[in-house]
Amino acid sequence: MNKTIFLVGARAAGKTTMGKMLADKLSFSFVDTDKHLFETTQKTVAEIVEKEGWEGFRARESQVLVDIAKPNHVIATGGGMVLAEHNRDFMKQNGTVIFLSAPAATLAARLMKDPNVAQRPSLTGLSIFDELEKVLTERLPLYHDAAHYEVNVDQDENLVLTKILEMLKR
Repeated sequence: MNKTIFLVGARAAGKTTMGKMLADKLSFSFVDTDKHLFETTQKTVAEIVEKEGWEGFRARESQVLVDIAKPNHVIATGGGMVLAEHNRDFMKQNGTVIFLSAPAATLAARLMKDPNVAQRPSLTGLSIFDELEKVLTERLPLYHDAAHYEVNVDQDENLVLTKILEMLKR
């Protein structure tokens, strides 16, 4: 298998965790777009948004996606990567896209354990659960549009990994 695998999904869906596990299993390299952006700019998402607005951040995010998309890479994308149609098209044309889905309650519980607020600014000013529910409702059609496959991550990580590996064999 010589391909790029993109993981999409909401905050706290486990894109980084599953991405590392998947990359390890496939002997691929792993890249997290938010982490790559931080390493290349020395600025957090919150700092970029503060200085350049969400539009500036989204433009940088799109550039990172293009820069790091290489064969034998598993890429964990930022939760909003699917907002731009050109990003969804790019991922579909340049690899396999897997949507890691979970109910808002699961995502909220995970975020409350590790909110990592400095890295992930609130998008709406709502409570974590209400924000996730709102964002999921808005983005669900975009995640579906981007994805070749969908896997529910509201289960054991090893089970999720097995399901992803089965999907990739098809």
